[in-house]
Amino acid sequence: MSFTMFKSTFKISKMDCPSEETLIRMKLEGLSMIKSLVFDIENRKLTVFHSEESSEIENHLKELNLGSQLQETIVVQADEFKDNSSVQSKLLWTVLIINFAFFIIEITTGFISKSMGLVADSLDMLADALVYGLSLWAVGSTVFRKKKVAKLSGYFQLALALIGLIEVIRRFISFEAAPDFKTMIIVSILALIANSVCLYLLQKSKSEEAHMKATMIFTSNDIIINTGVIAAGVLVLLTQSKYPDLIIGAIVFLIVVRGAFRILKLGK
Repeated sequence: MSFTMFKSTFKISKMDCPSEETLIRMKLEGLSMIKSLVFDIENRKLTVFHSEESSEIENHLKELNLGSQLQETIVVQADEFKDNSSVQSKLLWTVLIINFAFFIIEITTGFISKSMGLVADSLDMLADALVYGLSLWAVGSTVFRKKKVAKLSGYFQLALALIGLIEVIRRFISFEAAPDFKTMIIVSILALIANSVCLYLLQKSKSEEAHMKATMIFTSNDIIINTGVIAAGVLVLLTQSKYPDLIIGAIVFLIVVRGAFRILKLGK
């Protein structure tokens, strides 16, 4: 037996990246009448399925100053949409746990093997875990609390990345032995396999929602970084030099800095 549901379509003129999607989700999550949100960032549209008519949704969106405009509200049957939020949450939890586990593995083996490439890659894993964790934050939390967590996470990540860049510079100008290329290659291959599994699971979900597509992009970038660290390990083997590892480390640390600014944007 189906029941009546309302579907409102909004044009959000300033919604052009997953950061705006996260802000909107944080703003609307306290409204109990909302049953599902469907984002189309490419066309800057938001579809809201809700159980009762209310101007609160429109008012909340306007408070974000993202150029929100209600296009239409129509009556639909509840079985016209499928809420995949629980399935998506399980997938995001899986990706988060894998990323955090490899953050621990890579940062530990990175220090042991003296590889800045592994240390930098571990921070990139941590950065992704923080992004996924923020998107899975408990529904009952306030917007202020979420923004505070986003800021703290962003500053923490930025501080770690800057410390890493300083350490790379120090190793460039001082005498340092070449890192253990075997550890670099083996651990990076394992991380590559883990990220490939994550990407496979995400693609298998066939989700068209923006935050899931963004997750796929993050994971694809991780695979590229893993490949870069493997290549650096091979170059360390061939050249017996520390420089390939330091170069890839510097590049990945800069990627982590960019990610930190992305998280800080969510906290504004």
